[in-house]
Amino acid sequence: MTPVPAEAGSPVSRRPGEQRSLPVPDGLDGLRLDAAIARMFGLSRTVAAALVDDGQVSVDGAAPGRSDRVRGGAWLEVELPPSPRPVTEVIATPVDGLTIVHEDDDLVVVDKPVGVAAHPAPGYTGPTVIGALAAAGYRISTSGAAERQGVVHRLDVGTTGVMVVAKSELGYAALKRAFREREVDKRYRAVVQGHPDPLRGTVDAPIDRHPRKPGLFAVVADGKPSVTHYDLEEAFRAASLLEVRLETGRTHQIRVHMSALRHPCVGDLAYGADPTLAEKLGLRRQWLHAFQLSFEHPADGRLVTFTSPDPPDLAEALERLRAMS
Repeated sequence: MTPVPAEAGSPVSRRPGEQRSLPVPDGLDGLRLDAAIARMFGLSRTVAAALVDDGQVSVDGAAPGRSDRVRGGAWLEVELPPSPRPVTEVIATPVDGLTIVHEDDDLVVVDKPVGVAAHPAPGYTGPTVIGALAAAGYRISTSGAAERQGVVHRLDVGTTGVMVVAKSELGYAALKRAFREREVDKRYRAVVQGHPDPLRGTVDAPIDRHPRKPGLFAVVADGKPSVTHYDLEEAFRAASLLEVRLETGRTHQIRVHMSALRHPCVGDLAYGADPTLAEKLGLRRQWLHAFQLSFEHPADGRLVTFTSPDPPDLAEALERLRAMS
């Protein structure tokens, strides 16, 4: 490996800090307040929920809760946040530890280290895969939004492993379609607390934004279809090493599904992991690693597979688990 050098309704137009007062459309009757605000003003659910929590919203003159159901015709008053400045600039910045697994005319496969995002995003100022590739002189596909050109899938900032980025327009179109049609085989290694029952199974549970915790996700009845397959690889006294295959690719999918089974990824404090166990294992993030990625190459359709070994922090934690068992 070569190191890289160090839904319904149209959004309402708004002005920075604008106060809006209007009735709730009848078509949104019965919807959660945060969801209704998101649809009416073109905001994310997270931003809409934060407005309610911060007291920037009133319904019929009263302070509501984010999960309250709205009534068509109710009078809504909202203090909208300033419009965010579009994220369009990719800053070429070398990233220590990011390596090139494979590169050709159509794609580049990287082994992403912890603490690196796939692409720039509002509020994020850390290193990115796209910025690292730019610093190394790689030309990336111009398809996609300016800040994430060439990005066909993502890994969380705290998740390590193999990730593919399109270099050509052919590569971008073919890979986007393959991910959308679930033709890409995505495999992870995850250490979870306890021992799942059954030891081999499938979690088929819809995922969407967490109703009460901004920035997190959860299994919710009206979420997006999400399917995770898992298989026990090794059992320890306090945890299990699983091989996980994603059928879908929702944000935080493995973390959410394992938490829903009451077996969160070890070290994943945001989703209910035991901080004492994480401390014993020296973990500062979730034990989750994208170790294998397989797909048909855009140029000729041949099956290609790329892998990544466990990074040092996860390997050390695994050895400590074995010693404890």
